[in-house]
Amino acid sequence: MPCAAGYFQGQTMSKPLEGIRVIELGQLIAGPFSGCMLAYFGAEVIKVEPPGRGDPIRGWREVRDGTSLWWRSIARNKKCITLDLKSVKGRDLAKQLIDGADVLIENFRPGVMEKWGLGPDAFKRSNPKLVYARISGYGQTGPYAKKAGFASVCEGMSGFRYVNGYPGKAPVRPNLSIGDTIAGIHAALGICLALLERDKADDGKGQVVDVALYESMYNLMEAVVPEYDGAGVIREPSGTTVTGIVPTNTYRCRDGKYVVIGGNGDSIFQRLMIAAELPAMGEDPRLASNAGRVAHEQEIDQALGAWCSSNDAAQILALLEEHRVPGGPLYNVEDMMQDEHFKQRGMFEQVEINGKPLKIPAILPKLARTPGSTEWPGQKLGSHNREVFSKILGMSDAEIAALNDKQII
Repeated sequence: MPCAAGYFQGQTMSKPLEGIRVIELGQLIAGPFSGCMLAYFGAEVIKVEPPGRGDPIRGWREVRDGTSLWWRSIARNKKCITLDLKSVKGRDLAKQLIDGADVLIENFRPGVMEKWGLGPDAFKRSNPKLVYARISGYGQTGPYAKKAGFASVCEGMSGFRYVNGYPGKAPVRPNLSIGDTIAGIHAALGICLALLERDKADDGKGQVVDVALYESMYNLMEAVVPEYDGAGVIREPSGTTVTGIVPTNTYRCRDGKYVVIGGNGDSIFQRLMIAAELPAMGEDPRLASNAGRVAHEQEIDQALGAWCSSNDAAQILALLEEHRVPGGPLYNVEDMMQDEHFKQRGMFEQVEINGKPLKIPAILPKLARTPGSTEWPGQKLGSHNREVFSKILGMSDAEIAALNDKQII
């Protein structure tokens, strides 16, 4: 199914990962999101699911016509097949598929793939070029390796959750499985790096890409490690502000809407104070540098809070734009889908589900010459069984029917 008109409408250049075959054995979010990114940019991603029930994401959150709307997005461009990996025959067929692939993505608990005879060592001779991407909670080594590692737990251990929320209260989580998605992005990056290295290496061998959810979130933690080691400072939660950068905060306006203001550059701060009709604060030598503004953060925030509470959000944003001060609204998804900038940047793509249109998000990054795109939404369970098993493994219709009868596929 064609994607809707978007940022790259009319371009027919090949995608950067065309010719790369990926076997995706992961379920839920981290592995499948990594596979989604690769498929979007042209890889042939063969999604392997258990017969009968499939990936649990098929039934999560908002379900229409028996399938979740989320599935239509995260399984886009993937060829969906079924295999019972708990059966000897199912594992044998999986091995055959992996032997003909460039990339394997799996996000089972460490040790499961080895137990099934599908660990990295199983392919060193039969497919030495294989890039073997492994996503788990805590990585493949270390004392926590075999612990169950859901995103919620790993976000906490990474240090990410600790700095979110308000001082003295329980840390908060974004209403997203961000640890899984960030791990999926790291896996996609690691896979592409490994493919680049493989094609440059004299032996053409692949390698293992070991991605841990907690480490992926840890990778976002900016300066918390050197600040603690070098200055003994533990970054604490700071509500709607960012520690050590002032002013950058969220303010409630007269009409009940919120705006975000980032006035933390020295000259920007002066322009912000002119916009807020507080020029004396802009010229106050105490507030001329970020260090001084940090020392007087409460005074600045009270002044900006009073300004915003006396005006509607649209008025505040217009003044910020006029004075070249970074600022913006807090959008929900309805706001995004009505915003012309989102539309013109091609941030939504349209697919058809049983004859009905459905918008799903575009996948980033944007590439000017070889962009990605959505070719079809997440498909029915086992919808590509015949194509994959006949064309790739050379099986006959009778052999495929026998596998189906035995519930191996």
